[in-house]
Amino acid sequence: MKAILRRELKSYFSSPIGYVCIAVLLALFGFLYFSIMYTGSSSYIYMVYSNMFTFCMMVIPILTMKSMSDEQRNKTDQALLTAPVSVTAIVLGKFLAAFIVYAIAMTGSLLPCVAISLFGSPSWGEIFGYYLGSLFYGAAMISIGVFISSLTVSQVISAIATFAVSIFILMMGQISSLASGTFIAQVVDWLAFDSRYSYFTQGIFNISSVVFFLSVVAIFVFLTARRLESKRWS
Repeated sequence: MKAILRRELKSYFSSPIGYVCIAVLLALFGFLYFSIMYTGSSSYIYMVYSNMFTFCMMVIPILTMKSMSDEQRNKTDQALLTAPVSVTAIVLGKFLAAFIVYAIAMTGSLLPCVAISLFGSPSWGEIFGYYLGSLFYGAAMISIGVFISSLTVSQVISAIATFAVSIFILMMGQISSLASGTFIAQVVDWLAFDSRYSYFTQGIFNISSVVFFLSVVAIFVFLTARRLESKRWS
């Protein structure tokens, strides 16, 4: 898995994708930090993360679009599948590489908070809540994106499909409210990422939410591995 991880990380930073994704996110974070600090108060810094959440989810399809589809398009998937490594290790290596790039951008967004804390009093509980929530939510979305990438040879289709799924997941809370009081509403509300993420935005480290997001990661890593397994035997 380490070899796959190193290979994927190298591919992200030997092309503009990794740099552009990190630069775009940090530039947007910087602009929002400036906008908040222009008000003269550090108590609203958490709003930077609440406003940036949707933009972070929009970058994830770009990170995952090439993870599997690129291998199929370049006909290198068969060489990868015949390598002495399990399909689960292949999927985990690709998932972790995309997640590390995303985590670098999210961690970099904390640097202005550290500087601001030298002369202000930002609400670190809420800030870390948004940060951790974005990492767990992002990890779940990255696993979904890697799975979708394994279903097509086109990076564009992979990115669009992942973006569409991301929008649908963001809207699940609204779907639940439309069908309030019904069994379907209860199921949708239980599956909604937003309701799990909201605990973190309140500065609460909710174990059930962590387990939920990690379970989503495990399920889609498993499904992607089974997809590769079927190709290996075919």
